Amino acid sequence: MTASTQHKESPVLEQGTLALYILVILFGSLYIQSAVGLRQSLLFLIGIGLGISLLHAMFGFTGGWRQFIRNQDSKGVRAQILLVMLTSVFFFPLLGQVFSEQVPAGAVAPLGYSVLVGAFLFGIGMQLGGGCGSGTLFTAGQGQVDMLITLAFFIIGATMGSAHLMWWFELGDLGTFSLVKEVGWLPGLVITLAVLIIIYSVVRAIDKRKNRSLSPVYTPVSKDKLIPTLLYGKWPIWWAVISLAVLNLLTMLTAGHPWSITYAFSLWGAKIWSALGGNVQYWEYWMLGYPSKSLDSSVLLDTTSVMNFGLLIGAGLAATLASRYAPKMTLTKNKLFAVVVGGLLLGYGARLAFGCNIGALLAGISSGSLHGWLWLVSAFIGNIVGTYLRVFIKLDKAF
Repeated sequence: MTASTQHKESPVLEQGTLALYILVILFGSLYIQSAVGLRQSLLFLIGIGLGISLLHAMFGFTGGWRQFIRNQDSKGVRAQILLVMLTSVFFFPLLGQVFSEQVPAGAVAPLGYSVLVGAFLFGIGMQLGGGCGSGTLFTAGQGQVDMLITLAFFIIGATMGSAHLMWWFELGDLGTFSLVKEVGWLPGLVITLAVLIIIYSVVRAIDKRKNRSLSPVYTPVSKDKLIPTLLYGKWPIWWAVISLAVLNLLTMLTAGHPWSITYAFSLWGAKIWSALGGNVQYWEYWMLGYPSKSLDSSVLLDTTSVMNFGLLIGAGLAATLASRYAPKMTLTKNKLFAVVVGGLLLGYGARLAFGCNIGALLAGISSGSLHGWLWLVSAFIGNIVGTYLRVFIKLDKAF
């Protein structure tokens, strides 16, 4: 293929928008470095990489789960399992002090009612709101109007969740359980991979029995299409699996903890409510150590916020490159109701459950924490309910 042919096949770029995104990335990273330090600037750039990967591959948990629930199409679910497996391979040795005496912090949280109920509510919100934590961010960065509304109510719901969180904690829990600490990093990794392989085999068998042929996770890309695909999308889903796992590893090495998303939403909401005259600083949760400190500090000092800003910008840049920025859509009354309620459930549920599909499921399981598995089961049940609710409010056709 000649260079001229490649140019003709490339999307028509919005030159002004593209230049603006490049300037925002350049000056944003320089400003963050000068204002708060190199570490935060690097995390901002990692967030941009996450946004590009998610948008170019359109990689999200919500659609994959809905396709499996409705049609037993397991392609998205299988890709997500592979992502958790690869991330676990990266994380378990780090958490087991294989490479250094300085151990990063894994995403380990207690098994309790807050996770059980929060993940269930989050699962319903995924299907009504049309996205998970990462999915809401990258599609909002793309300029999708419905997801911008979901994001706004996600923030409101997360703020409400922070107001009630300590009450949920008082209901009690079974404590934390980390495979890394209880059985060692290598046996813990073997157990985790074995369970994930079993789940992979089960969903694959269900798909094959229903649909006879499987949609492959791995699809090759020819050499002449490699660069155009890399720049303009659409990426094969396995590219997203690898890039997201590697970027999560870089987050762990840079920030000292796994990639997470939703803490920032409660922080943004609390800061906004405080600016409007609310007494957020007297809420019990915001009187705790790190929350209190982050409430009184610049959002640029908060790792999750900086990465979320980068993710939004990276998704916008990728959407511009792919000529998929701000797609046209009709926002019906039913859809508006769904995204408002879905956003509230996403935010409230994530705050109770110690995170979303990224901060609780992916980070939790790949850190060896059993709360990640509880989150997975409870959220999947919530997704089943949410999928049927979509039919009930006429967003989707009946099964």
